[in-house]
Amino acid sequence: MTLYERMCRCLHDHYPQGPIYIAFSGGLDSTVLLVLAARLAAEQDRKLCALHVHHGLQAAADAWPAHCLRLAGSLGVPCRILPVKVATGARISTEAAARDARYAALAAELPAGAALLTGHHLDDQVETLLLALKRGAGIAGLAAMPECRALGQGIQLRPLLAHSRNELEAFAAEQTLNWVEDPSNADNRFDRNFLRNEIVPRLLKQWPAFSRTASRSAALCAEQLELSQALAEEDMSVLQNTAKGLSIAGLETFSTARRNNVLRYWLSEQGMLLSRSQLAVAWQELALAREDADPVLNIGEKTLRRYQGYLYVPALEHEPMAVPVLQPEQWQDLGVGRLCLSWGRELVAVRADIAPEKLHIAFGVTGLRACPAGRSGSRPLKKLWQEYGIPPWQRPRVPLLMHEDKLVAALGVFICDDYLARPDESGWQIQYQR
Repeated sequence: MTLYERMCRCLHDHYPQGPIYIAFSGGLDSTVLLVLAARLAAEQDRKLCALHVHHGLQAAADAWPAHCLRLAGSLGVPCRILPVKVATGARISTEAAARDARYAALAAELPAGAALLTGHHLDDQVETLLLALKRGAGIAGLAAMPECRALGQGIQLRPLLAHSRNELEAFAAEQTLNWVEDPSNADNRFDRNFLRNEIVPRLLKQWPAFSRTASRSAALCAEQLELSQALAEEDMSVLQNTAKGLSIAGLETFSTARRNNVLRYWLSEQGMLLSRSQLAVAWQELALAREDADPVLNIGEKTLRRYQGYLYVPALEHEPMAVPVLQPEQWQDLGVGRLCLSWGRELVAVRADIAPEKLHIAFGVTGLRACPAGRSGSRPLKKLWQEYGIPPWQRPRVPLLMHEDKLVAALGVFICDDYLARPDESGWQIQYQR
């Protein structure tokens, strides 16, 4: 299959219509990609735009935006230049920081549902796999780069992933294309350059088919990753409670491999990525800690905690905002969510005789008692938090709808029986969105 046929197949499978965006560095890979995409866009009458990210990390790069504008213009393709600021420092990987800044800029330019095409090829795939091996990665890392993945509001496609750099060079020579060469590609202090310049050529000399067999291994790992994620989702549907906590008792019934699989997946969904040793520590010192203990595991800005037999990763949220006066029929920001009181009878509602101007929102009020609707007798709010399984760190963030000094409702948890409108009555409907 030719480069162009492969691109057409990729677009047909993942993105059959809509505007196309190209990550255009001006190098060989993205130049070939842009030429192929320009042909496809013309044949299919699709909009095409090139995006050049200017990192500003080296003097040679200052001439690249002009080159990209000229080349894109010669193909009739609009090109936008995206300057970015890359974080630098003694303990910062310039390579990783530049990649993060680049993708952030590209994702920001991508409209909802659109596709960004990047020029990653077979050799890049092999380097990614070897870097994952160097890190001791699991199947998520060994799956290397997928042909299609989510990016910002759209997707990223890698239509050249099955073709080697040699194939791209042959196409460029045939089309007499010109491209820029990044001087930093010769610097073997960067891991990827070291592999590209020193290691992969030796592997290919000894085993000419190495790139394709390594890519096949990555594809097999991607299949196993898909299966492990499907199993994790199935397990989570059984283990997870409504507050997104994960049952420790349920996890204890699993084999170590299955338990670690669902734990990794659940933690990644909460924004926590743990190494194998960190995962072992989390299980032994947090999940299996004494019942009366309150253990905490901090990983970066995130924390892993335990409460009433469940593991939790508290969300990083805005500060709660008390509201001294509620305005009916309009949404009001509470910091942790938003609230609207509206007149009607379809939703859970506060009695009609309660004047809305006497209602307000407070947080962390102590000494309150309440009788939730459907229950008998009032209880201290502290006891109710325990009965409803609200972890201690979440309680100060639950909005309390107050009528003067009385509790009307803990938003998202319960409404007090004394204030609940009866089924045949209208009242002030509570609409709360976290």
